[in-house]
Amino acid sequence: MAQPGMDSMRFRLIAAVAATVVALGAAGAYAMFLKDMQDIRARMAAEAEGAETRHGPVRFVRGGAGPGTGTGTPVLSIHGAGGGYDQGRLLAEAFLPDGVAWIAPSRFGYPGSPLPENPSTAAQADAFADLLDVLGVERVAILAMSGGVPPALQFATRHPERTAALILLSLAPYAPLTAEEQDLPVPLWLYNALFGSDFPYWAMLRVAPGSLSPLFDARPELRADMTAMEQDFLDAMIRLFLPVTKRFDGLRNEGAAIDPAATDPRAGITAPTLIVHARDDRITPFSTARFTADGVDGAELTAFDTGGHLLLGHHAEVRDRIAGFLSRHGIGLQASINPDSTSR
Repeated sequence: MAQPGMDSMRFRLIAAVAATVVALGAAGAYAMFLKDMQDIRARMAAEAEGAETRHGPVRFVRGGAGPGTGTGTPVLSIHGAGGGYDQGRLLAEAFLPDGVAWIAPSRFGYPGSPLPENPSTAAQADAFADLLDVLGVERVAILAMSGGVPPALQFATRHPERTAALILLSLAPYAPLTAEEQDLPVPLWLYNALFGSDFPYWAMLRVAPGSLSPLFDARPELRADMTAMEQDFLDAMIRLFLPVTKRFDGLRNEGAAIDPAATDPRAGITAPTLIVHARDDRITPFSTARFTADGVDGAELTAFDTGGHLLLGHHAEVRDRIAGFLSRHGIGLQASINPDSTSR
């Protein structure tokens, strides 16, 4: 028979061992987190270039068919909310045809492009123009998705002579529209919790990356119809949100597109325009696409009944339509971009 107090001592010992195991596990996980974040930041520091504009530094990457040789019109690839130049590159690689050079900058508040005093979408458009001046690029077509659409529209309005064409995907609302129709696929508090620091998002990405899919409107019924390439696209989209702390300011500035003082940019757009949006998009309302198409003379609207915000199940068709659109407007050759015009 155990002596009095032995069971209590044994319980305390077991509890102490369990606590030690948990602490060691947590310490190991945190060490893994620190190592992963260090690797991500090192990669980001090495892969992008920087340019100085009137609105501050802009970080960007460029690619396609080897920028720096050939002739033609490059594409400016503008990322959505929570992105950066890395998401812009993902969009360019997913949707642009081979043989087209592209430039993918970070918008204000995203990696390498700090918020200026005036972080409006109009100022962002002018910063893009400054970047093109640095690169020696006279004219671009624009590929923009979601939150990248409002500054793309401003660029086309403010710099029509430099806008060869507009390709707008899953359009985010902009003034004079509001965000009232937005129906987020998960509660706002969950977005805030996951994007409050790097660790929660990293932990979910490590333990259950599939559970993050709803944040991107990648619902089970949409994922069921994905191709292997679309699965890779979704995985990359989820992964590229790290580090979320490098995207805080940009996320907080997304509301700049809904500016009561802003004028409707549609009437000033003269460039050929292709709009692609899914009717079941639960992040940005389809009504924004219809509103834009109605107000831009000659705009082409491709509407899918399904696909969600990321147009899942339709990437091949979207890519083909973009290729045809660019070809019809003479945009298909590699562009000349001086590779020595900026520094890392």
